[in-house]
Amino acid sequence: MSATRNSQPAERVGGSPNKPEKPVSDGPSFQQLLHAWVESHRTSLIDSLRRLLKQPIGSFFTCLVMAIALSLPMGLSLLLSNVERLGGSWQRAAQISLFLKLEASPAEAQRLRDEIAAMDDVAAADWISREQALEEFQQLSGLGEALKELPDNPLPSVILVTPEVVDKANLEALRLRLAEQPNVEQAQLDLVWVERLSAILKLGERFVFGLTLLLVSALLLVIGNTIRLHIENRRTEIEVIKLVGGTDSYVRRPFLYMGALYGVGAGLLAWLVLAFGLDWLNDAVVRLAGLYGSDFALGGVPPADGLSLLLGAVLLGYIGAWLAVARHLRELAPR
Repeated sequence: MSATRNSQPAERVGGSPNKPEKPVSDGPSFQQLLHAWVESHRTSLIDSLRRLLKQPIGSFFTCLVMAIALSLPMGLSLLLSNVERLGGSWQRAAQISLFLKLEASPAEAQRLRDEIAAMDDVAAADWISREQALEEFQQLSGLGEALKELPDNPLPSVILVTPEVVDKANLEALRLRLAEQPNVEQAQLDLVWVERLSAILKLGERFVFGLTLLLVSALLLVIGNTIRLHIENRRTEIEVIKLVGGTDSYVRRPFLYMGALYGVGAGLLAWLVLAFGLDWLNDAVVRLAGLYGSDFALGGVPPADGLSLLLGAVLLGYIGAWLAVARHLRELAPR
């Protein structure tokens, strides 16, 4: 008797029917990856801050050195801006003086002043009479008693013309056009001191730019050397992290945060140093300006410049830390 074989698998008595298997997940979701990334950065930031606070004196002096290097070029730039403001308006600095003929009557001088003030390239025109000119000359020259002995007033009336735009070629053309006006004896343009002041300011700007480049290089060296010391102190820890599979970005992250934190501290200190320094210097400037009858005073640190200084310090700290870690990362490979 031949036994028949069933090709179908036997069903176990009392067993439950087979359930469909759940699909296998391909990996962590985007939300999980984002949470892990944020948590890793938060941990690195807290760890870097904790390590800096464990050495408060060393961290403070490192930030102070960086702050001094940052405040020097910014302070010089602010002083140049104040000097340019002290020079006054360029339009008033480049006035054209029109000396009228002695026989010109006050009515003719007033009419000429009105005609000149109506010109398109003229911002303003002021008339100084012969009597006003003599009175001012007596006060400024100290020759009041001698001038009283003169039979007639030798000074002509003057029209001071303020140009709309300060340009050497346009000013010379305007001077020649004004010299052809009736009752004008001489048209004088004194632009030499304006050009000298402009040249001095441009020289100062170049000096500040060169000093900024030098100090930025010094800052990168300072922050790089500081981060290098932190790396050497944690060399064994980093080698263990790389042995268990830690990536270069994971190793680099705490030091980048440390460099950025150094930048934050240095930027805030530099802002404070500049504000205090300008306020301390302003007392002497106000006293000196008062002796010349001026109400000039130094301006403080504008908020926009202060924020730029802070962001620049953070960026320099980050770049310096990146360069330091990139240089020593190859040496940290496990042996």
